[in-house]
Amino acid sequence: MEDINVSKELKNDKSLFFNALKKGNLITKLSFIIMGLGCILRGQIVKGLIFLALQVSFIVYILNSGWYYLSNLPTLGKEVQRQVWNEELQIYEYKPGDNSMLILLFGVVTIFAIGAIILMYVKSVKESYNCELIRKAGNRPPTFKDDVKNLFDKNFHKTLLTLPAIGIILTVIMPLIFMILMAFTNFDKTHQPPGKLFTWVGFENFKNLFFSNSKMSGTFVKILIWTFVWAVFATFSNYLLGMILALLINKKGIKFKGFWRTIFVLTIAVPQFVTLLLMSRMFQDVGPINILLQKLGLTSQAIKFITDGTNAKIFVIIVNMWVGIPYTMLITSGILMNIPEDLYESAKIDGAGPVTAFMKITLPYMLFVTTPYLITQFVGNINNFNVIYLLTGGGPNSLNYFQAGETDLLVTWLYKLTVNEQNYSLASTIAIIIFVISATLSLIAYNRSASVQKEDTFQ
Repeated sequence: MEDINVSKELKNDKSLFFNALKKGNLITKLSFIIMGLGCILRGQIVKGLIFLALQVSFIVYILNSGWYYLSNLPTLGKEVQRQVWNEELQIYEYKPGDNSMLILLFGVVTIFAIGAIILMYVKSVKESYNCELIRKAGNRPPTFKDDVKNLFDKNFHKTLLTLPAIGIILTVIMPLIFMILMAFTNFDKTHQPPGKLFTWVGFENFKNLFFSNSKMSGTFVKILIWTFVWAVFATFSNYLLGMILALLINKKGIKFKGFWRTIFVLTIAVPQFVTLLLMSRMFQDVGPINILLQKLGLTSQAIKFITDGTNAKIFVIIVNMWVGIPYTMLITSGILMNIPEDLYESAKIDGAGPVTAFMKITLPYMLFVTTPYLITQFVGNINNFNVIYLLTGGGPNSLNYFQAGETDLLVTWLYKLTVNEQNYSLASTIAIIIFVISATLSLIAYNRSASVQKEDTFQ
């Protein structure tokens, strides 16, 4: 009967920790104080030493610097770097102070370290109690060699996923949390540590962006509207025109299909940033295009393709079409070839014309297959830094905008605030808003699309 209970406990991994506290013997309970002790005393020496090394390392880190960063996290530092007169040397010396940025950064790191050690602590206790139960059942606990072997056998999924998971935590989640927390501070060019500390300001940056600061909020609203206008035109103009181009090339009777595809794809062969920079130079007020137009007598003065707000917005959309349509043509060409010809023949017999066939057959089929691609493109265009920055630099600048130009998107405005103005807190606030908008639109559009709701069929 005892063997049956032991077997049940071994299978119920979720209750092992609390059962160890209630039912574990002295060695197991000592593992609550010294990580890995139960494993070491029961023959799993290497595993136990690893747990013990983690505990010692964590304690050393906390005592050495972790507690300093964690304790100063609520205030982000108190002591400012200052000059102190050295009477002996008869000179002024800098006395080091706190660094708000390092406190915030390593404060986040310390919190994650605490979370990680708690997980390892629970794992250590479970492993210790697990060894006790295996001993009670009259079996030998697995050795370190057995554990390594299992990592390439039944636990191979853990081997494959552990390093990527750690990488995501270190390179994505931790920087993301650091950036989010920065939005609740006043970290800007007037609060640069260690000379000056920055502090927590709560939702002040969000208030300024939405309603408290009229110029800032006005700029935000205008740029947000333009960001959505740009994203809609940049996404759907490329999508529809690329699809129509693919239809024309694939149409029966069109000769040299490969040649036409190659001609249009040549724009992809040139790196995008080269094309954008070239277009930016060509369409300047004193650029080759304006000079040519004036010499041909088509215009009496230079057309402000880039230096006029409205013209610049139209210009970036058209250039984006030049760059993006060939990509869509390539993607849709393969999909169009897979639409059953029977559907078109049936529609033709029923009296449907080309436009009706496109609206009732081609477009629904394309949307069914390419909705995830469309969502990706739309979100990508909300954050399309390259096209805007390389073509117009966000300009033309305007006194009505707060540190932004008329063609700036939220992402290019964020860049300017960071690089030019060192307004890191406001830039972080905008980054959070961009993330919320992108994530919300992506999830809603994807979950409501036919690609998800009817993924096994197409009607």
